[in-house]
Amino acid sequence: MEHKRIIMDESAVARAVTRITYEILERNKGTEGLCLVGIYSRGVLLAERIAARIAELEHEVVPCGRLDITPYRDDARSSDGEERTEIGFSVSGKRVVIVDDVIYTGRTTRAAIDALISRGRPDCIQLAVLIDRGHRELPIRPDYVGKNLPTSSSETVRVRIREQDGEDSVVLTQNN
Repeated sequence: MEHKRIIMDESAVARAVTRITYEILERNKGTEGLCLVGIYSRGVLLAERIAARIAELEHEVVPCGRLDITPYRDDARSSDGEERTEIGFSVSGKRVVIVDDVIYTGRTTRAAIDALISRGRPDCIQLAVLIDRGHRELPIRPDYVGKNLPTSSSETVRVRIREQDGEDSVVLTQNN
């Protein structure tokens, strides 16, 4: 039997997204040269939320793209169709914030960096995540974190986003 524990509810997710947005704006001193790229699938939705929040706060539209890392993974998964990356702007010379829902081993982020660099040479790449659960296998550290959540390898973090899952929440599940 699985044991589930709610880590973040809808209001906690909203506060985390707002806090990340303010931190991005502060660190980058506004929106000049800034763009967001979300990793499929929930990272895309979070990036779109951050971009919308930036537009509300700064009255500026920050370009927002979608990144499919499947062809860049190091675990020999084959792509099951066309690459879904949609980045309608040049990343060269930009400050790019990669957005994902959870960082765990760092391998997804490494693949995202490879995918991004194959499209140009950004001035810098930053990383924003809703949940940092630890257990890194690569020397990768997020710049913006909604919540640090120390976990064991027998636990699973499930992020649910309203646009895809019908609700906003983060649930920790203990696997037997």
